[in-house]
Amino acid sequence: MRRIHVAAAVVWDGPRLLMTQRAAGGALGLLWEFPGGKIETGESPEQAIVREVREELGVTATPLERLESVSHDYAHGTHVEIVFVRCTLDSQALHPSDEVHAARWQPPADIEVREVLEADRDFLRSLGARG
Repeated sequence: MRRIHVAAAVVWDGPRLLMTQRAAGGALGLLWEFPGGKIETGESPEQAIVREVREELGVTATPLERLESVSHDYAHGTHVEIVFVRCTLDSQALHPSDEVHAARWQPPADIEVREVLEADRDFLRSLGARG
């Protein structure tokens, strides 16, 4: 089983949460997720979020606090360990890269968890998502 460590940015705008949609293709294409990505060797989760959010959305994230860590085994053979970190952004003028199909702000209660990566679902439910 392939193991990866991921940092996920939990970004609020009042009652709305920022979610990004993965690009098409692959086993997880077009599913929604928290912005962020793989933690590279020698990086902290906070450093990975700053790098990943800049690469994916063209803005600067400021990590504030670690909220939760979860582990998940995907059926396609990947074990993911995710650190969710509350963050702020220096701008809401997002410039999604080719890795991001779409980005949206919405209240957690309006997010349908079956459209979200499996590894993010329980944490998202704890924030009020449905399903």
